[in-house]
Order: sequence, then C-alpha cells, then structure tokens
Amino acid sequence: MKQPKDFYPDYLVEILLVIFMTIELVSVLALLCPQDIGRRIDFFAPFSPRPEWYFLWLYQLIRYFPGGSIVIGTTVIPLLAVLVFMLVPFIDQGRRGRLKALIAGATLLFLFVLLTILAFLNP
Repeated sequence: MKQPKDFYPDYLVEILLVIFMTIELVSVLALLCPQDIGRRIDFFAPFSPRPEWYFLWLYQLIRYFPGGSIVIGTTVIPLLAVLVFMLVPFIDQGRRGRLKALIAGATLLFLFVLLTILAFLNP
C-alpha cells in the first residue's frame, strides 16, 4: 500500500525544484541570447524630445496654447474631457439621453484621434 504524500516536505521540495530549474533556464537563455532594449541613440544628432503616441494629443494641444496660456491646454481641456466622461451616466438619462452620451463620447474620441494624427503629421 502506498502512503499518502504530505505537502511538507514532499510536494514543497518538488515545487521548489521546478521553480529553481525554471529560473536557471530563463537566466541561461537571457545570458546566451540578449535582446536589445529600446531604440539606438545617436549622440551626434540634435535632441528633439517627442512623447509616446498616447500623449501626442496633449503635445499637440500645447502647440495651440503657447506661453502663459499653456495651463489651458495642459490642464483645463483634459480635465473637461474627464469631466464629460464622468458625467456620461447623467447625460444618458432622460429623453434621447443615449444619443447625447453617444455624441459626447464620439466627439471626444474624434478630437483625440484628430489631435494625435495632427501631431504625427506635424513634427
């Protein structure tokens, strides 16, 4: 008759053995086949900072509000967009509420996509 195995120490030793073997295999593969991280940097090219694609719409808004009015483009307009999203449940109530909420969401999405495309086209 076979005796039942206890978690400690029988199964624990097996689990730890598999974990350590997996860590060792991943470490050896990482050392043998290193991957490049990020993009290559040309130290002789002039520096031109560009945000990632998901911040390009905000980058484009900064161009429309230079100088002292930059606060409008960086805080006021994005906060108004967030406020519209937060008010969607209240816009959705009443007569033709679903249509109003759909128009509000579609307008914000259209502006986001438009500003992102403009930032791509105008470096």
